[in-house]
Amino acid sequence: MINLDDFNELVLARRSMRSFLSTPVPDEDLKRIFETAKFAPSNCNTQPWQVCVVSGETGTKVQQALLASTGVGKFQLDFPFDDSVYNGEYKERQVGAAKAYLSAASIAREDTTGRNGFMKSNLSFYDAPHAAFIFMPQWCGVREASDVGMYAQNLLLAMRAHNVGSCPQTILGFNADAVRSVLNVPSNMKLLFGISFGYFDPQHPLNTVRTERASIEDSVSFYS
Repeated sequence: MINLDDFNELVLARRSMRSFLSTPVPDEDLKRIFETAKFAPSNCNTQPWQVCVVSGETGTKVQQALLASTGVGKFQLDFPFDDSVYNGEYKERQVGAAKAYLSAASIAREDTTGRNGFMKSNLSFYDAPHAAFIFMPQWCGVREASDVGMYAQNLLLAMRAHNVGSCPQTILGFNADAVRSVLNVPSNMKLLFGISFGYFDPQHPLNTVRTERASIEDSVSFYS
């Protein structure tokens, strides 16, 4: 029987880490993590995810491609991203999270150089030794995207169970062509996002940030 306390602790232990050690995750552990993640549910068991894991020299090439494109404002997204649609509590949550991380990084709101540097650290995987790029086939729609989301959550929890930290990053998909070019991925595979991952420094201020969560009274309705 599964120990529910252990599961709860695992879920609560998962957070988006933003400072990583250079030590790579052993290949055996990587395979175990991705073997576990593959058991995510999906519509009609289509399993519409395709994952490219980069490390070492290839990871550096992807970082360089993103810094040379996304890092200078050259975007090519397979799926739109428009945070201007965030209003009310949704905007408050976005702003609150940004403030928490910039504060932990000791970057003032008016520090444009510091903010730009922090943005570029996103594109360098926060110095993580690995990143996973999550693709799905061109024919997929919102239902398949939700399947990929469930797969990604499995992946993040499997990583944390191996004491591996992770950070899902929409910005790693801001120039999908650049990523496809380095990895030789066909154009009919569309990039949703990337996940930087590796062993993390638990004492680093960025890794101690806990973003707020809405109460279940605000997000869940029970009917009987």
